[in-house]
Amino acid sequence: MKEGIHPEYNEITVKLSDGTEFKTRSTMDPEDGVYRSEVDSKNHPFYTGNMNYQKKAGRIDRFKKRYGNSDD
Repeated sequence: MKEGIHPEYNEITVKLSDGTEFKTRSTMDPEDGVYRSEVDSKNHPFYTGNMNYQKKAGRIDRFKKRYGNSDD
C-alpha cells in the first residue's frame, strides 16, 4: 500500500439508542471514541412496522381542500 494516503483505522465503540454497545473498527474519529446512534433497527419505523400514515393523509386532505378535488 502507498504510504500516507490512507485514513487512520481505529477501534471505536458504537452505542445504540437502547444502550447496547459494541466495539468495531472504523475510519471515523469521534472525539471521545464513542459513536452514539440516534436511529437503529430497534427504533426506526421501517424495521418496527410502526409507520405513521396519519400525517400523510392529513396533507392530502389539506391539498384537496385547498385546490379542490380533481376527481370530477
